[in-house]
Amino acid sequence: MMAICIQIQVGDMTDNSVPPAISTGRPGLRRRRARARIAPLLPLASGAGRKAGVYAARMAGCLRGPAGCLARSIALFAVGLTLTCCFASAGNAQAPTAGRASSTPPLGGVNVASLGNMADGQHAQAEIAAAAKLHAKLVRVEAAWSTFEPSDTKIDATALAGMDRLLAAASAAGIRVIVLVDSTPCWASSAPASLLHRCNPRRAGRANAWPPRHAADYASFVAFLAQRYGTRLAAIEVWNEPDQINELYFAGPHKAVRYAAILKAAYRAIKQANPQVPVLGGSLVGSNGVFLRALYAAGIKGYYDGLAVHYYTLVLTAIREIHEAQLQNGDGTPLWLDEFGWSSCYPRHRIEQEQACVTRGTQALNLANVLHSLARTPYVAAEVVYDLQDNHAEQFGLLTSSGARKPSFAALSDALASPLANPSQVALSLRTARGQTIASGSAPVGDIMQLEAFQGSVLRYRALFTLDRFNHFRLALPAVLGSSGLRVRVFQRWAGPARDAQATI
Repeated sequence: MMAICIQIQVGDMTDNSVPPAISTGRPGLRRRRARARIAPLLPLASGAGRKAGVYAARMAGCLRGPAGCLARSIALFAVGLTLTCCFASAGNAQAPTAGRASSTPPLGGVNVASLGNMADGQHAQAEIAAAAKLHAKLVRVEAAWSTFEPSDTKIDATALAGMDRLLAAASAAGIRVIVLVDSTPCWASSAPASLLHRCNPRRAGRANAWPPRHAADYASFVAFLAQRYGTRLAAIEVWNEPDQINELYFAGPHKAVRYAAILKAAYRAIKQANPQVPVLGGSLVGSNGVFLRALYAAGIKGYYDGLAVHYYTLVLTAIREIHEAQLQNGDGTPLWLDEFGWSSCYPRHRIEQEQACVTRGTQALNLANVLHSLARTPYVAAEVVYDLQDNHAEQFGLLTSSGARKPSFAALSDALASPLANPSQVALSLRTARGQTIASGSAPVGDIMQLEAFQGSVLRYRALFTLDRFNHFRLALPAVLGSSGLRVRVFQRWAGPARDAQATI
C-alpha cells in the first residue's frame, strides 16, 4: 500500500481560458477564476453516482449550449475538498475503457440559415451548394411555426415556397434536411395575457417562446411537413432546447410535462402522416440527465426515433454523460448531436454567446478532432456543426459574413470526407522549476484529461483537468514527488490510455 493523490484541476490554466461558473445568462459575462483542489483518489466517472441537483444550474444562461456547464461538473466534484491523500493500491489506477467501436461513422452536416433568409431562392441554392462542397449528408434548418402559420386559417405562401426551394435544392444534391420546428404563433401561444396582447404575428417576440395551449395544433403543423416532404427530411426535431433556463425557446412552468405532451402528440401525427419520417425529441443542452429523467417520468419513451443534443463545451464529456443517463433509464435510442461548434471571435472578444472565443485555426482543429473522435461511436447517429456562416452577432460559421472561407471550411470538408482518421495526438513535455516538475503540452478538444505520475512502476499521483481555450495545459506536480525519477503520462479520457503521451524526468 502506498499514498496516491488525485488532483482535480478546473477553470483557467492561463489568462486565455474561461473558468467554470454558474452563468447569470448574460453574454460576455466575465467570471471569477476557480482554484484547483486536491482530493482523495476517487473515480470521476461521468454521470455515475453524482447527485443530480437542479438541472437549471447546469445550464444557466447557455445561449447556444452549456458554456462552462460541463466544466462546472468537474468544479462541483471538487468544491469543498481540501489537500489530502489516501492509501490505495496501484491497482486503483484504472482508466476508462472504450465502448464498442463502430465502422460506420455518424452522418455529418451543417446548420444553415433559417428559412426566413431563403425567400428569394438564391440563398437556399448557395447554402446547399456550400454544404455539398463540405461533403455534408445533412443540413439542419429552423422552420419557425409562427412564420408558417401566422394565423390559424392558412399556411404562409412565402415561407412555404422557401421551404420548397430548400428541400428541392438539398434533394438534388443528395442532402437530407433536419427541420427544427419551434416558436408558437400568437394565436396558439399559452403565454400570459400581458405578453399575448403585444404579440405580433409578423415579428418574433416573447410570447412565441411559450408552448401552445393545445399540443394538437403543433402536431397538425409538423404532420403537414411530414406529409409534404416525406423522406427528403432526415428528421423533424420537436422544439428547441426546452431545458434552457433562459427560456428563450420554451418558457413557462412545468416544462418537462408540457414538452412531453407536445412530443407525444407530434410523434403520433408525424407517423400517421408518413411513418418513414424520423422524429427527434429532447433537443437538450443539459447533459447531467436531470431534465431527461423528468421527461422519462412524463412518458416520452417510445415517442422519438433519436435524442437531439446541443453541446458546445466538453462535447465528448457531455455525449458520454447523456448516454449514460439514457442507459440508466433503459433508453437505447441514438443521439443526434445536431448543434456543436466554436466561435472564431478571438482575439477581438474573449466570450461570445457564453462560449470561449478561439482563433480560426483552433476552430478548424476542434471541429475535425471532434468528428474524428465520434466517428466510431455506435450510439451517435449524426453530428451537425453550428454554423455554416457568420452573422453580425456570432462567428461560429465556417464562412465569414461576406462568404469567405475560414480554415474550418477545409478542415470540416476533409473530416467529413475521411471521418475515420485519428484525432490529434496528445503532446507532453516535462521541466523542473523550483524543485517541482512542470507538465505542459496540448491535446485534442472535447473531454477531461488525465495525468498520471509514476515512480518506477508505482502510480504516485493522478490529476484530472481541462484544457484552456487553445487546447493547451500546464500543471505543476506536487513538490513531494520531487523533480527526478518520474514517468508521466497524459491522455484524453475519451480516447483512453492507448493514445497517451509519456515523458520522463
